[in-house]
Amino acid sequence: MMRAMSSAVAGLKAHQDAIDVVGNNIANVNTHSFKSGSVSFRDVMYQNIVSAAGGDPDTGLAGTNPSQIGYGAATASVGVDTSNGGKDQTGRPNDCYIDGQGYFVVADGGQDGTNNYPVGMKYTRVGSLQFDSQGYLTDGNGNYVLGVNNDAGEDGAIPTVTTAMDGKLATDGSLKTDQGDMVPPEYIHYSTEDNTLSNVSFGSDGTITATSGGEVVTLGKVALAHFSNAAGLEDIGSSYYKDTTNSGAAEFYVPGSGATGNLVTGSLENSNVDLATEFSNMILYERGYQANTKIISVADEMLQTLVNMK
Repeated sequence: MMRAMSSAVAGLKAHQDAIDVVGNNIANVNTHSFKSGSVSFRDVMYQNIVSAAGGDPDTGLAGTNPSQIGYGAATASVGVDTSNGGKDQTGRPNDCYIDGQGYFVVADGGQDGTNNYPVGMKYTRVGSLQFDSQGYLTDGNGNYVLGVNNDAGEDGAIPTVTTAMDGKLATDGSLKTDQGDMVPPEYIHYSTEDNTLSNVSFGSDGTITATSGGEVVTLGKVALAHFSNAAGLEDIGSSYYKDTTNSGAAEFYVPGSGATGNLVTGSLENSNVDLATEFSNMILYERGYQANTKIISVADEMLQTLVNMK
């Protein structure tokens, strides 16, 4: 009876975790770029009542299988569905949808004291981009968006550095594309002097153009990060992620190279939550929770019967 009660309590905890995940999914059904979670269960420890035994031809006894009683279930993992959500067509030219598996790279403005590289990088798929009053490309939360600047005086071509295609981290802190082009992550900044930017637009390859002083200028390119195991990223809230040892290090590309995908302007990514699936799971987990509470009630009644014996 005590085993039954312990198993049921473990089952309650596991199903509560599952309901919590469903609740979070449903709450974020309209959150841009939200990735739905799913729960898997595992059984826990067992007690052997009868151990397995092989047959004995001398005695004529046949072999016996082990007899075991388990101690319930537990949450094995909470997985993340990293597939793309649909397009939310906002009509705003600064909104960018990633048609692939890439992530925008943002930072809070800090720099490494040795190499002046951005520090505190995090990743998001919410492409609500804009230039601030200082000429820096930022996201909707005020974080700086990283990419490749177009150096002043160039003809509009994005500067790249080529290297041997060994896939290793370069000495300048950048990573190559499949074609060998290096994309150094840096803060995208444009000095407008006395002119203001207007008609800012983003190309499918991440190229940023705008009108300044009556002329069309190329400002740079947005960089995208790719991870060998995107499901291994850690969600840190506000639609941001940070890399982990299991996600692999970020590989930086320009849009359209690697597996990052192209940019689609005028749209943001919808949540990939499927409400039909979530409501179905909610009913399933609720029934599982109720069944475990019934086991506790029955075990309690059996214990009460023993207590009342005279």
